[in-house]
Amino acid sequence: MLPIVPDAMLGMLGGGQLGRMFTLSARSMGYRVTVLDPDEDSPAGALADVHIRAAYDDSVALRSLAETCAAVTTEFENVPGETLRFLEEQVRVAPSSACVSIAQDRIIEKRYINQAGLQTAPFLVVDSVADLDQDLSFYLPGILKIARLGYDGKGQIGVNSVAEVRAAFAQMQSKPCVLERKLDLQTEISVILTRVGSQHSVCFPVAENRHADGILDISIAPARINASIAGTAKAMAQKLAEAMDYIGVLAVEFFVLSDDTLVINEIAPRPHNSGHYTLNATLSSQFDQQVRALCGLTPASTRLLSPVVMVNLLGDIWQAKAPPWAQLLNADNVHLQLYGKKSARPGRKMGHFNVLSEDIDAALQQALRLKSLLLEP
Repeated sequence: MLPIVPDAMLGMLGGGQLGRMFTLSARSMGYRVTVLDPDEDSPAGALADVHIRAAYDDSVALRSLAETCAAVTTEFENVPGETLRFLEEQVRVAPSSACVSIAQDRIIEKRYINQAGLQTAPFLVVDSVADLDQDLSFYLPGILKIARLGYDGKGQIGVNSVAEVRAAFAQMQSKPCVLERKLDLQTEISVILTRVGSQHSVCFPVAENRHADGILDISIAPARINASIAGTAKAMAQKLAEAMDYIGVLAVEFFVLSDDTLVINEIAPRPHNSGHYTLNATLSSQFDQQVRALCGLTPASTRLLSPVVMVNLLGDIWQAKAPPWAQLLNADNVHLQLYGKKSARPGRKMGHFNVLSEDIDAALQQALRLKSLLLEP
């Protein structure tokens, strides 16, 4: 398949911050972008050449996207499967509907990972109350996770007993779930991989991740783990991408257990919050790679230029007034990126900042200090 070159029009399903950063990368490389998103205040739509304000299953809008774009990608995995399949019949789509569908359902995702010969946490599929009429002790204490539409800690409930599992399943409205055994974790890491075919697959440096209330809080790159663990994580991510015949940017989240064993937690068929450090600290960003993979171009170098700490900025810090941005902007090694969202609310991702330093621990301490300053009333 011939590569797509500037000034072709590229399509983006979704108009949030990931679509916005894709749009910035694509336009800087000479491409034009059409964003399909129903929100008139779409952060990506505000920067795109064309913003189609329509639902993701609007046949007229999808036909227009297919007719005007050379290729189409997505910023989120919960785009309707029918939408991707409709587009695939008319235009290049990456990642494919088959790959995206794996990430849309935790049951399918975990089974697929296991079938690829890779380890996940032990889990039990819970399709109905009847599935709970068995010995659950192997999975307790655990976490009940809804199979579809769960993200950023939503749709997850910690459980310690059978009674709590039953109550949690009822709270999930008896929708399909997985009961996943809690593991003794050393840390959590992620690998951002770009694949453009069997001959072209590269990984960014492994990131070490910290979460707060189920939402990514801080990413540290390179991860402060043994080099052999980082190498194994990259190899596992590449093995999974090969099994999926994946084209595009793929994020793979891992648990590092207390005995240094790696298990895959979940995947995202797109750029990932934990990869935002690549915007300033690597030779190319995950969004540059997303453009290149979509256009059939060889992935760019992922070489780390500087150790880096990324801090998520949630709507919580806005409170009654805008945060004191000068605290960040006056630091010569800090890069602030705001996502252009019109309203802030608790838990909503509004931006991030990256702290670069030759010493990763110094970068982390500075990042934590700046974050605390932003939280001061």
